[in-house]
Amino acid sequence: MDFSVCMSVYKNDKPNDFLLAVRSIYNQTKQPNDIILVVDGPVGEALHNAIGILKNEISVLNVVWLKENMGHAIARQTGLEAAKNDLIAIMDSDDISVGDRFEKQLAVFEQNADVSVVGGLINEFIGEPYNVVGTRIVPQDDEAIKEYLKSRCPMNLVTVMMRKSHVQKAGGYIDWYCEEDYYLWIRLALAGYKFYNIQENLVDVRVGEEMYQRRGGWRYFKSEAKLQYYMLKHGVISLVRYIYNVGIRFAVQVAMPNSVRGWIFKTFARK
Repeated sequence: MDFSVCMSVYKNDKPNDFLLAVRSIYNQTKQPNDIILVVDGPVGEALHNAIGILKNEISVLNVVWLKENMGHAIARQTGLEAAKNDLIAIMDSDDISVGDRFEKQLAVFEQNADVSVVGGLINEFIGEPYNVVGTRIVPQDDEAIKEYLKSRCPMNLVTVMMRKSHVQKAGGYIDWYCEEDYYLWIRLALAGYKFYNIQENLVDVRVGEEMYQRRGGWRYFKSEAKLQYYMLKHGVISLVRYIYNVGIRFAVQVAMPNSVRGWIFKTFARK
């Protein structure tokens, strides 16, 4: 099965991490025949040179240049539209895909023609991949994923492989502050599409020391509360669940100090 990989890079990404990320999606047991790299606005000389190195190494790499920084949603939608295959894997510019990630995902699609999105688990690390500080576990089957969706994002975006045609029918990537992926899964679920998560680590995700603590503040809370209201309005969750979800988010994202929020995420949101 042919498939594409879509990723984006912008000026603040580190060239060495970026090179490692791209090579990890090409040096696979099942290689993509199409890699779309969206350069989200102007980048410095070091990143520009790194892109040139990759162009010489990888013949299937197609680079799309955006004149201005447009943000994740537009960059991802641009990549989606440029991809030549219906099956598309998502990748970030500083993470590392395990060597058989795509082989495992393609096997799920081959065995389950009705599945639209296949993801998996992630290991979060600081510095080197062996320094794992957390594992984000998500449910396996479609029913459990859609139940989990009522309270939290049920897919690890950087692990996902999905059917382009289904994503486009659901409206594609639409900007929603820090929640573009969650918003997409909700719309796909409402449209009746099916999900699956492989219960293995598919991507090593690079995080910073303060990553868990940064998931807070009024803007972050308002974005999440608005998304909860979207689910309420479309019958995904009940009023009681809506009040509970928003209350929990207010307590964690607004009322708690950063240090406590970081402990909450490490203790309850990660293995």
